Amino acid sequence: LGLVITDEQHRFGVGQRAALAAKSGGDLHPHVLVMSATPIPRTLAMSLEGIRDFSVIATAPQKRLAIKTFVRRESNALIREAVIRELKRGGQVYFLHNDVATIQTRADMLAELVPEARIGIAHGQMGERELERVMREFYRREFNVLVCTTIIESGLDVPTANTLIVFDADRFGLSQLYQLRGRVGRSNRQAYAYFTIRPERSLSETAEKRLEAIREFTEFGAGFRIAMRDLEIRGAGN
Repeated sequence: LGLVITDEQHRFGVGQRAALAAKSGGDLHPHVLVMSATPIPRTLAMSLEGIRDFSVIATAPQKRLAIKTFVRRESNALIREAVIRELKRGGQVYFLHNDVATIQTRADMLAELVPEARIGIAHGQMGERELERVMREFYRREFNVLVCTTIIESGLDVPTANTLIVFDADRFGLSQLYQLRGRVGRSNRQAYAYFTIRPERSLSETAEKRLEAIREFTEFGAGFRIAMRDLEIRGAGN
């Protein structure tokens, strides 16, 4: 083994990456290329200290628009307005509810709130075939709102899905929020991301910093600056 390329770095633990590199055997140390929209703090710190080489691709794809990002207290009026606006222009919506136990209840509430919507559900505890069927149907626009968990976090490209609503946004890491936001705005159409917080919940200082960062850094190539802020908030370890 001479070269290991790891895409979506945040999906892998340190042990997993070390095991890949060890597959070369003997004295050969393979070259390692790690790719990520938001480098994890430890990797970023190693790069800034010169332990690893580092490159940034900051050029946006042609005709892409920056995603308009909002951090709001959750309300039925906000959700209905966001969904209806997307449906009226023929688009699709991701509604992220990261709790499999209550995801069906959330989908039922959404159906009652927005009866105009055709709703599907996707999460990691579904059978592989069933999950694939749902995603294919969403891609073919057989329904226009996908109530889902963070299973959509990486590698999904649906150009007609341009509104994202995240429930309990204060419970996600900063890199995760950035990755989720990247699921919309994958065409030349204006995209919107709503990160919502329960009305009654008080936020920790760290959660406030994370949400402020995701609201502040919306331009293309912001992944590097998001990762820098994540490094400030969490620290790099030693």
